[in-house]
Amino acid sequence: MFHPEGPTFLELIKQALSSTDAGYDLLAPKFEFTPFRTPDVLLEAAAKALGGSVPRVLDLCCGTGAALSAFRPFCTEALVGLDRSEGMLAEARRRVGPPLMTVRGDALAVPFRGSFDVVTCFGAFGHILEDDEPRFVAQVKQALRRGGRFVFITSDPLPLMHPGRLMAHGFNAAMRVRNALLHSKFVMYYLTFQLPRARALLEAEGFTVDAPENLLPPPFHGLRLVIAKRS
Repeated sequence: MFHPEGPTFLELIKQALSSTDAGYDLLAPKFEFTPFRTPDVLLEAAAKALGGSVPRVLDLCCGTGAALSAFRPFCTEALVGLDRSEGMLAEARRRVGPPLMTVRGDALAVPFRGSFDVVTCFGAFGHILEDDEPRFVAQVKQALRRGGRFVFITSDPLPLMHPGRLMAHGFNAAMRVRNALLHSKFVMYYLTFQLPRARALLEAEGFTVDAPENLLPPPFHGLRLVIAKRS
């Protein structure tokens, strides 16, 4: 499905019926061939926006390492990926290679304090419940050195009756029903951590937020590249 080397429909169904961690362990070997992976053109634009080299980079919810590959040429000391799925981490190690260090862990309980110049997170906000977003931002702040930057991509809210917004709300409703009925929870929701809320949460933690319009290449002009600087 999606690509000759991607997952089949039955494999996606099996993943959807698993827990978040187990589902991504199953999907990991074929994740690069799904539309869920953030496109390279966006990751490369985000890396170049740093304006030069940086010593230490941490990618939260790093998956198979796509963002780590994009930031690697700019990282001079330590490149670290954190994810809850060991299957995804194994793929990241295989695809990125040394000097990448991987850590199996939760973005809501980051085991670092003031250690990084840049923290990134791409394509993973749907796995963080809205009630947990303040905790997530606090963890990003904890991992960064003073003056460090949090780099990510998000969007402005879509108009009320926009087809994309209606489809996303329909998907979210289906996921809530699925999680209410099944013991193995799979956390994945759309329209999360969009710019107004993300900005408010970051500014509440003392970040200065820069999110210019039309910075990303077409057809991604509707997305925002955000660079939030820790005070």
